[in-house]
Amino acid sequence: MELAFIPSPSVGVVHLGPIPLRGYAFCIIIGVFVGVWLGNKRWVQRGGRSGTVADIAVWAVPFGLVGGRLYHVITTYEPYFGKDGHPLNAFKVWEGGLGIWGAVALGAVGAWIGCRRRGIPLPAYADALAPGLALGQAIGRWGNWFNQELYGRPTDLPWALKISSDPAIGRVGGTYHPTFLYECLWCIGVAALVIWADKRFRLGHGRAFALYVAAYCAGRAWIEYMRVDEAHHILGLRLNVWTALIVFVLAVVYFVVSAKKAPGREEVVEPGALEERAAAEAAAAGKSGEEGESTDGASSEAEDGAKDKVSVEKPAAKTEEATTAAQAEKSAQAGKAGETPAGKPETAAADAPAADEPVADEPAAEAADSKKS
Repeated sequence: MELAFIPSPSVGVVHLGPIPLRGYAFCIIIGVFVGVWLGNKRWVQRGGRSGTVADIAVWAVPFGLVGGRLYHVITTYEPYFGKDGHPLNAFKVWEGGLGIWGAVALGAVGAWIGCRRRGIPLPAYADALAPGLALGQAIGRWGNWFNQELYGRPTDLPWALKISSDPAIGRVGGTYHPTFLYECLWCIGVAALVIWADKRFRLGHGRAFALYVAAYCAGRAWIEYMRVDEAHHILGLRLNVWTALIVFVLAVVYFVVSAKKAPGREEVVEPGALEERAAAEAAAAGKSGEEGESTDGASSEAEDGAKDKVSVEKPAAKTEEATTAAQAEKSAQAGKAGETPAGKPETAAADAPAADEPVADEPAAEAADSKKS
């Protein structure tokens, strides 16, 4: 008796009038947006311009979609070019069938073109984008859930995936390992690992991207081994298992060789970006400084006005005091001049001639003296 399982959607497409809205396509689109968002954030932290990741993604995403579809069609050609195959179905990307190996390989070609046009080193761009790619894959894997495809072996585990039967395509109903969910969780762990290692060891020159590739391949190998969908086998192993092992070895070799030849991280990832940011910060600081100076100037003017007011009021008070003191001194001098020696009346002192006043009647005085004699 089945006690618990993960249900699958009854349909993978909803029609909005004549427009089909497919769950697989929505998962791919959301994954691309999340990857570009996180990649842009990391690119800015490394010293690049905001928006550069999206500009280069305009080249990388279409190349990646074409590469992913080509890998799928080449490695699983029977439904398209085999017996009873339909070649035109190879263009129906929305029905599923994107190989991550081809998507990353040809997407890197598109990214190289975009980076070359902007004068940006591809390894630095790949390092910034690596965790976003892993998260984009984690979201994109839910498209397989909508299409009820790429599941694992039968199981009765509580988290088993319920698959409905479809005789038209030879699908047998039952409960299976949700390999899409395993890969989704593994990709989230890969993204966390790359972010942590990049901060801890300051990975540069493509080593963060190499770590993402190696970690993803390690998980993809055992998850691929669990799948039961049709695939080509080489020496008893699925083709994608061999691909994962080979790419894993190449990523590890690149990581080791790059660490020896170019240790550390790039100082400049986008020419002119640091200078523009410094100029913008200086302009913002200057603007805030001018606003502060205008405020300080207004306050200093107010203080100067208050000082002038005080200085005007103080001299005015001193002038009044000086005038009052002068009048009092003048009155005192006038009072002293009006007094007579030995208490004589003021009229006698007033009638007495001054010391330097000339005597008018000298002959009369001489005559008086002669009579006395």
